[in-house]
Amino acid sequence: MSARTRQSLVATTAGPIAIVLLAVAAWAVLKSAFGIKDYLLPSPLGVARAFADDPWTFLNGMRETATSAAIGFGIAAAGGVLAGSLLSLSRRVERSVYPITLLFQMVPLVAIAPLLAIWFGLGRPAVVASTAIVAIFPVIANTLAGLRARDEGLEELFAVLGAGRLATWWKLALPSAVPSIVTGLRIASGLAAIGTITGEFLAAEGADRTPLGLLIMTAMRNFSPERVFVAVLLAACVGFALFGAVSLASRLLLARWMRP
Repeated sequence: MSARTRQSLVATTAGPIAIVLLAVAAWAVLKSAFGIKDYLLPSPLGVARAFADDPWTFLNGMRETATSAAIGFGIAAAGGVLAGSLLSLSRRVERSVYPITLLFQMVPLVAIAPLLAIWFGLGRPAVVASTAIVAIFPVIANTLAGLRARDEGLEELFAVLGAGRLATWWKLALPSAVPSIVTGLRIASGLAAIGTITGEFLAAEGADRTPLGLLIMTAMRNFSPERVFVAVLLAACVGFALFGAVSLASRLLLARWMRP
């Protein structure tokens, strides 16, 4: 690793770490200064102890949540690009079908999560479906916008050369839409963790595969705010990790796409 790379890595990570440390310090000071009861706001030390008392339960839950989020995001990414590409082939189809895709954003997930549990049963399939439903619309919208923004002059050139719709999509439209698709994927990665936790609230199964969403609900019923905080913080870590992975892959893809 070069010195410049190390400096860039330090500059990128130092700021967020400092903000996190300041937030934890402010949390501890606020609780101490106002004498807030533990059942309202546990101390950072109490949250750390709750994790230390039962780490594997939380880590296994984090693994289950991360797996469901990754699978659901993958389905949303592939399905969103495919759906956006199909909609871009015809203005009439777009005007007919695109408003229906808005339902994925307009209908609250908590309203349809019980239906997912009925259709897919309790467990990962329903949670993955919840994740995909939440995450797919930004991919569809950004893919469609990127495909529509292709260069008209190049499109006419492809038509003159006798290129079909598939060849035009593959060699012209899709490459030009890469930046827009990347933006949609980044948005979807952030929403994926939200969809996963929401799905786990209503459709997750327990036993040896208890995900973070179910751990949160169980801790709330048992009046254990420390365990709620642990599960919520780990759920945030899942979201950050997925977003970071997608951002890194997107950066590499864009670097290759923009290479002369």
